[in-house]
Amino acid sequence: MLYFSAARPPSADRPYDLVGVALFGDGAGAMIIGSNPVVKIERPLFELHTAIQHFLPGTEKVIDGKLTEEGISFKLERQLPQIIENNIQDFCVELMGSAGYSEKDFNKLFWAVHPGGPAILNRLEKKLELLPEKLNASRRALTDYGNASSNTIVYVLEYMLEEAKNVKKDEQGHNEWGLILAFGPGITFEGILTRNLTV
Repeated sequence: MLYFSAARPPSADRPYDLVGVALFGDGAGAMIIGSNPVVKIERPLFELHTAIQHFLPGTEKVIDGKLTEEGISFKLERQLPQIIENNIQDFCVELMGSAGYSEKDFNKLFWAVHPGGPAILNRLEKKLELLPEKLNASRRALTDYGNASSNTIVYVLEYMLEEAKNVKKDEQGHNEWGLILAFGPGITFEGILTRNLTV
Protein backbone atom coordinates (compact mmCIF):
# COMPACT_ATOMS: atom_id res chain seq x y z
CA MET A 1 0.00 0.00 0.00
CA LEU A 2 1.30 3.41 -0.88
CA TYR A 3 -0.32 6.75 -0.25
CA PHE A 4 0.76 10.33 -0.90
CA SER A 5 -1.28 13.29 0.24
CA ALA A 6 -1.60 16.32 -1.98
CA ALA A 7 -0.46 19.68 -0.65
CA ARG A 8 -1.94 22.68 -2.42
CA PRO A 9 -1.87 26.32 -1.46
CA PRO A 10 -4.91 27.49 0.53
CA SER A 11 -7.89 28.66 -1.47
CA ALA A 12 -11.25 30.07 -0.43
CA ASP A 13 -12.76 27.74 -3.05
CA ARG A 14 -11.30 24.66 -1.34
CA PRO A 15 -11.45 25.08 2.47
CA TYR A 16 -11.25 21.31 2.91
CA ASP A 17 -7.70 21.34 1.52
CA LEU A 18 -6.47 22.82 4.81
CA VAL A 19 -8.14 20.03 6.79
CA GLY A 20 -6.69 17.46 4.42
CA VAL A 21 -3.15 18.79 4.67
CA ALA A 22 -3.39 18.92 8.47
CA LEU A 23 -4.89 15.44 8.85
CA PHE A 24 -3.54 13.33 6.01
CA GLY A 25 0.07 12.19 5.73
CA ASP A 26 2.27 10.27 3.33
CA GLY A 27 3.41 6.73 3.88
CA ALA A 28 3.85 3.19 2.73
CA GLY A 29 3.17 -0.09 4.46
CA ALA A 30 3.16 -3.75 3.56
CA MET A 31 2.32 -7.11 5.07
CA ILE A 32 2.26 -10.69 3.89
CA ILE A 33 -1.00 -12.57 4.32
CA GLY A 34 -1.01 -16.31 3.80
CA SER A 35 -2.14 -19.66 5.13
CA ASN A 36 -0.48 -22.85 6.32
CA PRO A 37 2.83 -21.29 7.41
CA VAL A 38 5.98 -23.39 7.30
CA VAL A 39 6.55 -23.74 11.04
CA LYS A 40 10.36 -23.78 11.10
CA ILE A 41 10.69 -20.89 8.64
CA GLU A 42 7.73 -18.54 9.05
CA ARG A 43 6.54 -16.87 12.25
CA PRO A 44 3.01 -15.51 11.82
CA LEU A 45 2.09 -12.49 13.92
CA PHE A 46 -1.69 -12.75 13.65
CA GLU A 47 -4.35 -15.31 12.84
CA LEU A 48 -7.25 -13.72 10.97
CA HIS A 49 -10.42 -15.30 12.32
CA THR A 50 -13.44 -13.45 10.91
CA ALA A 51 -13.85 -10.45 8.61
CA ILE A 52 -16.97 -8.41 7.93
CA GLN A 53 -17.82 -5.29 5.98
CA HIS A 54 -20.82 -2.99 6.35
CA PHE A 55 -21.91 -0.23 4.00
CA LEU A 56 -23.99 2.50 5.60
CA PRO A 57 -26.70 3.58 3.12
CA GLY A 58 -27.12 7.30 2.54
CA THR A 59 -23.53 8.14 3.47
CA GLU A 60 -21.97 8.18 0.00
CA LYS A 61 -20.88 11.83 0.21
CA VAL A 62 -19.66 11.89 3.83
CA ILE A 63 -16.15 10.82 2.78
CA ASP A 64 -15.58 12.05 -0.75
CA GLY A 65 -12.22 11.49 -2.40
CA LYS A 66 -11.25 12.64 -5.86
CA LEU A 67 -8.11 11.90 -7.82
CA THR A 68 -6.89 14.90 -9.82
CA GLU A 69 -3.66 15.96 -11.50
CA GLU A 70 -2.71 17.62 -8.20
CA GLY A 71 -3.21 14.39 -6.20
CA ILE A 72 -5.99 13.00 -4.06
CA SER A 73 -8.29 15.47 -2.37
CA PHE A 74 -10.68 14.42 0.36
CA LYS A 75 -13.78 16.16 1.56
CA LEU A 76 -14.91 14.95 4.97
CA GLU A 77 -18.33 16.00 6.23
CA ARG A 78 -18.58 17.16 9.85
CA GLN A 79 -21.00 14.39 10.77
CA LEU A 80 -18.44 11.61 10.04
CA PRO A 81 -17.38 11.06 13.69
CA GLN A 82 -21.04 11.04 14.81
CA ILE A 83 -22.01 8.49 12.14
CA ILE A 84 -19.17 6.22 13.22
CA GLU A 85 -20.15 6.62 16.89
CA ASN A 86 -23.80 5.78 16.11
CA ASN A 87 -22.92 2.55 14.28
CA ILE A 88 -19.71 1.20 15.80
CA GLN A 89 -21.10 -0.73 18.77
CA ASP A 90 -23.42 -3.04 16.81
CA PHE A 91 -20.69 -3.60 14.21
CA CYS A 92 -18.14 -4.63 16.86
CA VAL A 93 -20.60 -6.86 18.74
CA GLU A 94 -21.40 -8.72 15.51
CA LEU A 95 -17.70 -9.18 14.74
CA MET A 96 -16.79 -10.30 18.28
CA GLY A 97 -19.70 -12.72 18.51
CA SER A 98 -18.03 -15.25 16.23
CA ALA A 99 -15.46 -15.90 19.00
CA GLY A 100 -17.99 -15.87 21.85
CA TYR A 101 -17.30 -12.31 23.02
CA SER A 102 -19.96 -9.72 23.86
CA GLU A 103 -20.00 -5.98 24.47
CA LYS A 104 -19.02 -6.66 28.11
CA ASP A 105 -15.67 -7.85 26.75
CA PHE A 106 -14.57 -4.70 24.88
CA ASN A 107 -11.72 -4.06 27.31
CA LYS A 108 -10.53 -7.68 27.18
CA LEU A 109 -9.50 -7.25 23.54
CA PHE A 110 -6.72 -5.35 21.83
CA TRP A 111 -7.84 -2.62 19.43
CA ALA A 112 -6.06 -1.77 16.18
CA VAL A 113 -8.22 1.05 14.80
CA HIS A 114 -7.43 3.02 11.67
CA PRO A 115 -6.99 6.53 13.09
CA GLY A 116 -9.14 8.58 10.76
CA GLY A 117 -8.68 11.53 13.10
CA PRO A 118 -8.74 12.46 16.78
CA ALA A 119 -12.52 13.01 16.84
CA ILE A 120 -13.17 9.50 15.51
CA LEU A 121 -10.88 7.88 18.09
CA ASN A 122 -12.33 9.97 20.93
CA ARG A 123 -15.92 9.11 20.06
CA LEU A 124 -15.15 5.42 19.57
CA GLU A 125 -13.39 5.29 22.95
CA LYS A 126 -16.31 7.02 24.67
CA LYS A 127 -19.07 5.01 22.98
CA LEU A 128 -17.45 1.63 23.72
CA GLU A 129 -16.22 2.73 27.16
CA LEU A 130 -12.68 1.64 26.27
CA LEU A 131 -9.82 2.12 28.67
CA PRO A 132 -7.62 4.97 27.37
CA GLU A 133 -4.66 2.66 26.70
CA LYS A 134 -6.73 0.53 24.30
CA LEU A 135 -6.25 3.10 21.53
CA ASN A 136 -2.61 3.99 22.31
CA ALA A 137 -1.28 2.37 19.12
CA SER A 138 -3.84 4.19 16.96
CA ARG A 139 -3.10 7.54 18.60
CA ARG A 140 0.67 7.01 18.22
CA ALA A 141 0.28 6.23 14.51
CA LEU A 142 -1.88 9.33 14.01
CA THR A 143 0.65 11.51 15.85
CA ASP A 144 3.67 10.08 14.02
CA TYR A 145 2.28 9.70 10.48
CA GLY A 146 -1.10 11.41 10.25
CA ASN A 147 -3.87 9.62 8.42
CA ALA A 148 -1.88 8.00 5.60
CA SER A 149 -5.03 6.32 4.29
CA SER A 150 -5.14 2.51 4.05
CA ASN A 151 -1.55 1.83 5.05
CA THR A 152 -1.96 3.59 8.42
CA ILE A 153 -3.32 0.34 9.89
CA VAL A 154 0.08 -1.27 9.24
CA TYR A 155 1.68 1.32 11.55
CA VAL A 156 -1.03 0.75 14.16
CA LEU A 157 -0.40 -3.01 14.14
CA GLU A 158 3.35 -2.48 14.46
CA TYR A 159 2.86 -0.20 17.49
CA MET A 160 0.31 -2.60 18.98
CA LEU A 161 2.78 -5.51 18.76
CA GLU A 162 5.48 -3.34 20.32
CA GLU A 163 3.16 -2.45 23.22
CA ALA A 164 2.07 -6.09 23.68
CA LYS A 165 5.68 -7.04 24.43
CA ASN A 166 5.66 -4.69 27.42
CA VAL A 167 2.46 -6.08 28.98
CA LYS A 168 2.78 -7.98 32.24
CA LYS A 169 2.44 -11.76 31.95
CA ASP A 170 -0.79 -11.85 34.01
CA GLU A 171 -2.42 -9.34 31.63
CA GLN A 172 -1.48 -11.08 28.37
CA GLY A 173 -4.81 -12.86 28.04
CA HIS A 174 -6.33 -9.45 27.40
CA ASN A 175 -4.12 -9.06 24.34
CA GLU A 176 -4.62 -12.42 22.65
CA TRP A 177 -7.80 -11.52 20.74
CA GLY A 178 -8.63 -8.19 19.20
CA LEU A 179 -10.28 -6.18 16.48
CA ILE A 180 -8.73 -4.49 13.47
CA LEU A 181 -11.09 -1.74 12.31
CA ALA A 182 -11.11 0.75 9.45
CA PHE A 183 -13.59 3.20 7.96
CA GLY A 184 -13.66 4.45 4.39
CA PRO A 185 -15.69 6.02 1.61
CA GLY A 186 -19.20 4.78 1.44
CA ILE A 187 -19.21 5.03 4.53
CA THR A 188 -17.87 1.51 4.76
CA PHE A 189 -16.89 -0.22 8.00
CA GLU A 190 -14.26 -2.95 7.71
CA GLY A 191 -13.45 -5.26 10.61
CA ILE A 192 -11.32 -8.30 11.32
CA LEU A 193 -11.45 -10.39 14.48
CA THR A 194 -7.90 -11.58 14.93
CA ARG A 195 -5.68 -13.46 17.36
CA ASN A 196 -2.26 -12.11 18.31
CA LEU A 197 0.15 -15.04 18.00
CA THR A 198 3.02 -13.18 19.65
CA VAL A 199 1.63 -13.23 23.23
